[in-house]
Amino acid sequence: MSRIVSRIADYFRETDRLLISFCVAASLFGAVEILSVTRRLSSWRPFAVQVAAMFAGVLAAVFISLFDFETLLKRWYFAAAVGVVPVILTFFIGFAPEGTDDKAWLDLGFTTLQPAELLKIAFIVTFAAHVNKIKPKINKPLYLLPLLVHGAFPILLIHFQGDDGTALVFAVMFLCMLYAAGVSWKYFIAAVMSIVIASPIVYFFVMNDDQRKRIVGFLNIDADIKNSTYQQYRARMALANGGFFGQGLFKGNLTQVGGVPEGRNDFIFVSIGEEMGFIGCLFVLILLSTICFRCIHTARICRKDSGKIICVGFFSMMLAQIIINIGMCTALLPVIGVTLPFFSSGGTSLLCTFLGVGLVMSVYMHRDSRIIYLRD
Repeated sequence: MSRIVSRIADYFRETDRLLISFCVAASLFGAVEILSVTRRLSSWRPFAVQVAAMFAGVLAAVFISLFDFETLLKRWYFAAAVGVVPVILTFFIGFAPEGTDDKAWLDLGFTTLQPAELLKIAFIVTFAAHVNKIKPKINKPLYLLPLLVHGAFPILLIHFQGDDGTALVFAVMFLCMLYAAGVSWKYFIAAVMSIVIASPIVYFFVMNDDQRKRIVGFLNIDADIKNSTYQQYRARMALANGGFFGQGLFKGNLTQVGGVPEGRNDFIFVSIGEEMGFIGCLFVLILLSTICFRCIHTARICRKDSGKIICVGFFSMMLAQIIINIGMCTALLPVIGVTLPFFSSGGTSLLCTFLGVGLVMSVYMHRDSRIIYLRD
């Protein structure tokens, strides 16, 4: 018994307590706001699902952190199967929940699953394993080309699924992990030039009418407030209602009557802004910024390149979602359907985010040879 207690004490001494604490705090904050937004529905289910996902996520993060991340990278094929197969299934048996057009979910009977969230974590593992294998030769075209194909695969897969917001998140992750891996800046300049040249082609021949309307509406929010810019128009109203201190939890004029579209999902930041004001929004940003900072801190202190890339992968996933989501909510970016990590309603999203936290914690705990309690 004393040996078990000793190992538990060793774990808490060696783990990143600050990271997991801020993640739990953000999740609890989000769950409370979800309860407020959904109170009018007389259903505790969204709140209960969020809390259950948080507890399951924390346990999963702790479990993953017990394993050396290099051992996890050696089992990359398992992560690839778990990440890719469910996404492929959505093309055959996927469904679109009410309020969405993308058949990006699987119905498991007792709950639903959004496989793209799981694919994000799987991509971090498989891409880090790939980079680790070719690191000394990464700037040679013969080795870089397969790496580019590896990165393009999930982006295109999710694009054809119809979820371009998540595809954009994958693209940011891909580029940041490439940079962290040491790819020459010359390749990035070539990539930027290619994107600029290809932008008109993407706009006119790849994007659909709805996507083009959102971009045009973003440039003039007031031009089509009944259709393409309705969400952002209402979001601005709600944020203005909140002022500095907010109208109070469970008291938001628009939030409590469903006046904020997707107020518990993509636009939960708006709901927080109306009910808790600028102070509430600032607290959200502090929580998320601290989580991102801890990821970069772990990357800096890790002595192994593969560990650094894992941390950068999760950091870039978080950062992309935070910037895109808050940009949508404040009308600084077009609406493309990206959730706010730890806050937006969704058990799959929250659980998978904690899986990523577990990877970062594993890197933190096994960053050098000081960890001895796992080897006793």
